[in-house]
Amino acid sequence: MSLHKPVLLKETVELLNIKEGSIVVDATLGGGGHSREILRKIGEKGTLVSIDADNEAIERFKFKVQSAKCKVEENLFLVNGNFANLGEVLKSLKIEKVDAILADLGWSSDQLEGRGMSFLKDEPLDMRFDSNQKLTARGIVNEYSREDLERILKEYGEERFAKNISKKIVEYRKNKIIETTGELADIIKSAVPEKYKHGKINSATRTFQAIRIEVNGELDNLKKFIPKSIEALIPGGRLAIISFHSLEDRIVKNIFRENAGGCICPKNFPQCVCGKIPKVKIITKKPIVPEEKELESNPRARSAKLRICEKI
Repeated sequence: MSLHKPVLLKETVELLNIKEGSIVVDATLGGGGHSREILRKIGEKGTLVSIDADNEAIERFKFKVQSAKCKVEENLFLVNGNFANLGEVLKSLKIEKVDAILADLGWSSDQLEGRGMSFLKDEPLDMRFDSNQKLTARGIVNEYSREDLERILKEYGEERFAKNISKKIVEYRKNKIIETTGELADIIKSAVPEKYKHGKINSATRTFQAIRIEVNGELDNLKKFIPKSIEALIPGGRLAIISFHSLEDRIVKNIFRENAGGCICPKNFPQCVCGKIPKVKIITKKPIVPEEKELESNPRARSAKLRICEKI
């Protein structure tokens, strides 16, 4: 088991205004670093709901809590589920409103191991965080049409050579099923110009990101999660989201802005007829990023961006 380092831990917990007795949701448990600090802050009178689609992450954290003989274990609810279903999760626990919600959209090293997430190891193409779901990376690369492959590589990977890569994948699978990350990485390498193979990032990075996002429905789930989180907060409660690439950050920023906006009636209307009022105020006008000291000890935090809003 690796040593997981939670990103922007101090900044996130402080800006969520977590106090003793608070009811808090860690919507993406992962390695459990944020949850451990939240448990310390809320004390025995608080309640923490920690959610993760990966049941192995739930079990690892449960073991850590039990081993530490944590006094707040009775007030900790570990839920194996998707954060997009936040409303249903809280309803099942008979919790109406919460004081703070956190979602760290990154993945811990433990969660990436053995799932075919990386081209650095030759592993079966899987990429699922929820092992119960049917869709896998293997299914996508072997069954999606060339057009659909090109679409997800463009939309989710922002891959400039999406057309060439999708064409090569389709050609390759006519003769053999694509089964491993190594096979896929080699196909991608054969589809891009020589110069692109020696850039700052590996030529397979964007394609692997796009397929992982498609497998786990990451962006669609994020779009569902944010409005449900805002609805679940008490007035004055805060929502913090840590994103790791531009697609995620753009969604967070835009939905925060939509919910912070008021009347959308044309300016020449004598009075408001839309009835739209702001639901939140944005606490972070610009995203908070890790300081150099944190980056020195945790280089993987380099792309992290923290945005926070407060329920009105």
